Amino acid sequence: MMHLGLFIAGEGHHIAAWRDPGVPDTIANQDIDHYIELALKGEAAKFDFLFTADTNAVFYGDTVAEWCQTTQALRLEPLTLLSALAVATKRIGLVCTATTTYLDPFHVARLFASLDQISHGRAGWNLVTSSAPAEAANFSATAHPPAAERYARAREFADVVLGLWDSWEEDAIMADKQSGLYFDPDKLHRLDHEGEHFQVRGPMTIRRSDQGRPIVVEAGQSEEGRELAGATAEVVFSVQQDLGEAQAYYQDIKARAVKHGRDPGAINVMPGLMPVVGATRAEAEDKLQRVQDFIHPDLGLKRLSSILGSDLSDFDLDGPLPELPASLEQAGRQQVVIDMAKRENLTIRQLYERVVGIRAHRVIAGTAEDIADDMENWQQAGAADGFNILFLTYPGGIDDFIEGVIPILQARGLFRTEYEGMTLRENLGLEAPANRYTAARGAKAKRAG
Repeated sequence: MMHLGLFIAGEGHHIAAWRDPGVPDTIANQDIDHYIELALKGEAAKFDFLFTADTNAVFYGDTVAEWCQTTQALRLEPLTLLSALAVATKRIGLVCTATTTYLDPFHVARLFASLDQISHGRAGWNLVTSSAPAEAANFSATAHPPAAERYARAREFADVVLGLWDSWEEDAIMADKQSGLYFDPDKLHRLDHEGEHFQVRGPMTIRRSDQGRPIVVEAGQSEEGRELAGATAEVVFSVQQDLGEAQAYYQDIKARAVKHGRDPGAINVMPGLMPVVGATRAEAEDKLQRVQDFIHPDLGLKRLSSILGSDLSDFDLDGPLPELPASLEQAGRQQVVIDMAKRENLTIRQLYERVVGIRAHRVIAGTAEDIADDMENWQQAGAADGFNILFLTYPGGIDDFIEGVIPILQARGLFRTEYEGMTLRENLGLEAPANRYTAARGAKAKRAG
């Protein structure tokens, strides 16, 4: 079965979506009723999960002059948002971002374990290292640590979080009123982690959930990111544009899982995809171009410069992309964009139209049948286990997809008509991970027997 994530945003994922006449709510990114409506639509359509990205600053750029051309200076804190959506929904998963660069492991472990309890086992943590330069300034720093240091911290961070989530064995709670013992003291465990970046005693103050623990999501494009994903991720988001590149990425991630002693099926690779649906291909292309035309050239150039890690303001907009130094912040995404420009011989202007609106994710503009065909082809060709779906605008984009594409996928037996279970882990086809202490106890008892 194909897995589908609903990547939620306020007015839409295109940077200029708010300017489209078909978008009624231009403050939707802070409107809880809007997000509840999206979540309920996603759940009725049987999406595996909804996802919201985050940074602890404005996503791109660092000037008010740039911010005022977008809605991205306004964003709700994601765990607060998902906690509200947890009580408005029953089955759809709830995934959001938390950085390993500026938070501490105990914060993240506790926050996501709480969401997992509130949602009865539907939470997921998108593990990231910070890339937006503006984040550093909000945490008493002038710049991010070097990439290698950020990833070393992230790997240890993940180890600590996973350890904290195992603090309570499943049958630890006794609630024995007669003896006065609420839990078995032998089944609550301190972590006592002492590492290069963290010293964390524990235990976590929240027991394991209906799915064991939250799923771990990553978006590894760089070498360091891929290696971390192979070791720890259960869902991987990617930004491949070309089928061959996507197949190579898919195989690489699965191979890294095996290298770390994991089943390759324990990771679902889900490329980002923006489907623009029309009654005809021409109508779909017109929908896309209408929103593309709302990108101001100054904004397009600044955002492309940010993604590529180099200032492009001195170059001809209608000339080719120059040779660029490697990005220190987004090396993997930068390479995807550079490869696209070379492969399709794009000018800088054409490139920002392709990239800036949807942050380098792949776009398909066509009929519902065209889009279903493409998705099936990628899955059958070993390039994806599913897709993280972004929509050009809301509500039009999501309604077109749910009404047009999903019924075709279901008729072909590619997508569910009912949820497989109550937890996110069940619906993604992932086994609940064993508690390390329970497993060790069982192994000890087996040896003794």
